[in-house]
Amino acid sequence: MGHTTTAEAGSGGLTATEHRLANGLRVVLSEDHLTPVAAVCLWYDVGSRHEVKGRTGLAHLFEHLMFQGSAQVKGNGHFELVQGAGGSLNGTTSFERTNYFETMPAHQLELALWLEADRMGSLLAALDDESMENQRDVVKNERRQRYDNVPYGTAFEKLTALSYPEGHPYHHTPIGSMADLDAATLEDARQFFRTYYAPNNAVLSVVGDIDPQQTLAWIERYFGSISSHDGKPAPRDGSLPEVIGEQKREVLVEEVPARALMAAYRLPHDGTRACDAADLALTVLGGGESSRLYNRLVRRDRTAVAAGFGLLRLAGAPSMGWLDVKTSGDVEVPVIEAAIDEELARFAEEGPTPEEMERAQAQLEREWLDRLGTVAGRADELCRYAVLFGDPQLALTAVQRVLEVTPEEVQEVAKARLRPDNRAVLVYEPKSPEEAPDADVPEDPEQEATVEAGNENEETAK
Repeated sequence: MGHTTTAEAGSGGLTATEHRLANGLRVVLSEDHLTPVAAVCLWYDVGSRHEVKGRTGLAHLFEHLMFQGSAQVKGNGHFELVQGAGGSLNGTTSFERTNYFETMPAHQLELALWLEADRMGSLLAALDDESMENQRDVVKNERRQRYDNVPYGTAFEKLTALSYPEGHPYHHTPIGSMADLDAATLEDARQFFRTYYAPNNAVLSVVGDIDPQQTLAWIERYFGSISSHDGKPAPRDGSLPEVIGEQKREVLVEEVPARALMAAYRLPHDGTRACDAADLALTVLGGGESSRLYNRLVRRDRTAVAAGFGLLRLAGAPSMGWLDVKTSGDVEVPVIEAAIDEELARFAEEGPTPEEMERAQAQLEREWLDRLGTVAGRADELCRYAVLFGDPQLALTAVQRVLEVTPEEVQEVAKARLRPDNRAVLVYEPKSPEEAPDADVPEDPEQEATVEAGNENEETAK
C-alpha cells in the first residue's frame, strides 16, 4: 500500500510518497528530475544505544562487515560494482541508527537496490571468521587514527561519558572500546544481524530522477521476499533530568598544541521546538566567525584562536551542546572560562538581537536547504525523520519550523540550559618540555590522522 503526499506549506514544493512492503520495509520515494542521478539510502533502526555492556562498538563493527561481501557479491564487490557504474557509496553509524547509501547515475538505480537487498537478505551466507578478523582490525586501526593517536582525539568520548551517567545507553560512543572490540565473536555478529538487519527494522528512501512505479517494482522484486524478524528488544530508556545539576570536570595533561576548553551542555531532545530554539541559541553564540563567542574571544580579547558552539541532536536522549575553544599563546583556561560564562549570562539576560536572530535563522535555513537540495541529503533526511520520528514528511517542513521560533524561545532555552551547573567540562593542558617524549623517537605515522570536524557522532566505513 502507498500514498502520495502533496507539497505542504513550507516544503519548497518538495514531495514524497510513502509505501510499505508486506515484510514491513518502509519505502519513501521523492522524484527530482533536475539531474540524471538517483540516491538510495537505507537506515536500520540500530546504533550504539542498542548495545549492551561488554559489547560496545558492535553496531559500528557490523557496519564495516556489511561491506565484506554477501551471497552474490564477494569481498570488496559492493564498492567495485557501485564505483564501476559511476556511483559513490558509504555507510555510517551513530548513537541512534546505522545507514548505508549510494548515489548513482539514474540508469544504474536498479543495481544499487539489488546490492542493498542482497546484503540485507544474505549477508550471513558470507560472514565468516576471516571477514570478522579483517574488519575487527580495520575498526581498531580507525580508533587509533581518529581517537587515540591525535591531539584532543578522545574529547568526544570523554565528554559523552561525563554527560551521560554509567549505565545510560548513550554513555559510550559508537566507536566502542578496544577491549570490547577484541571480545566480539563471530556469533555475536551473526546474532546482531538476525536481530536488527530485518526489513521491518529499516527504512529505504530513493530520491532523484526516478520512475516511481518502476522503482517500486524493483524494490518489491528484490526486497519483498526477505523475511521480517520480530525479536528486536526495545532500546533502553535514555531519559534524564533536564539539567545535570552540577558541573562535572576533568583535566587532562597530554601532548596537545594548545590549551583547550571543551564543554557539553544538556539540551532538549531532537524533534522538539525547544531543540530548534537551542540550535538557534548556539548559532548566535558560537556558529561561525560572526558569533558572539568568536567575536569576544578571538577578535576582541585575542585569548583564543578558535571558538565554536554546535548542537548534536539526539532523539532518544537529551541533545548535547558542544563548546570547543582553543586558547591563544600562554592564556590560561580560567580566563577563557570566565569570559564564556559572562557571555552566556548576558545572552540569557538579554536574548538575541533582531539582527542576530535573522542571521542565525538564515544560517540554519541555508544548512537545511543545502541538505534537502541534493538527492543524497534529502534521501538521508527522509530516512531520519521516518526512523526517529515516524514521519518522513517532517523533513520537508523542517526549515519552516526553524523560522517560526521566536527570540523569546531562544532566550528561554539559553537561560534554562546554558548554565555552569548543566555542563561537563574537559580541560586540556599541554605537557611540559620535560614530560614530552624524546625527539629522537620516530613518530607513529597514524598520529598524523585527524578527526573530521562535525563527524564525532558518526563512524564512516572505508
